[in-house]
Amino acid sequence: MSTLFIADLHLDATRPHITELFERYLTGDEARQADALYILGDLVEAWIGDDDDAELPRRIAQATRTLSDSGVPVYFMVGNRDFLLGEDFARRAGLRLLDDGTVHDLYGRPTLLMHGDVLCTDDLAYQTVRKQVRTAEWKANILAMPLEARRAFAAKAREDSRAHTGSTMETIMDVNADAVAGTMRVAGVDRLIHGHTHRPAIHRFALDGRPAERIVLGDWYEHGSVLRVDRNVSELRGLDA
Repeated sequence: MSTLFIADLHLDATRPHITELFERYLTGDEARQADALYILGDLVEAWIGDDDDAELPRRIAQATRTLSDSGVPVYFMVGNRDFLLGEDFARRAGLRLLDDGTVHDLYGRPTLLMHGDVLCTDDLAYQTVRKQVRTAEWKANILAMPLEARRAFAAKAREDSRAHTGSTMETIMDVNADAVAGTMRVAGVDRLIHGHTHRPAIHRFALDGRPAERIVLGDWYEHGSVLRVDRNVSELRGLDA
């Protein structure tokens, strides 16, 4: 048996083949036979609220609910694109919501689970915006807007994000090594799994003189990416679309 991790799918109506890949994967043998599936944020390109009446949220809910109903727990942690996803949708979709920075025991090894954006401490502009939009007041104001206004707002936010990404050095947008070490030290773990940076890799390093591991999940823009963890091995691999 194994536990599966995915993140940064950025599902969007403009890339239907990726949504279809997600649906196929959740109905496949690997997902159906897993101990659990974890989705560590940015499931969609933009989440405008649990009341979104578009087709995509309905398809996502059906896919995750079907897997959950089959007996496989589906855990979900919000990212920077879907932090407005709430308990109403989670109930419909059979998702078990996780706080960013949750520690779960994986086959006897405590593991820190994060989306990963808070570790990018060198990107000061992003961290300033993140702090603003995560307040209860900001979220309430956005969710009070009509759906069409929220769709327009989300489209503008994506444009701004692309502009920021294009004008910012890649090293600034990556995680900060000191932030990683400090966060793992506070959590008391020697393994961290996160997404956000779209740089899939398994990094092994020393933390306070002991072996440690940071696993970065891949994105799903062109193809899928999944991490499989069991008692003996961590395997990060791609999925053909």
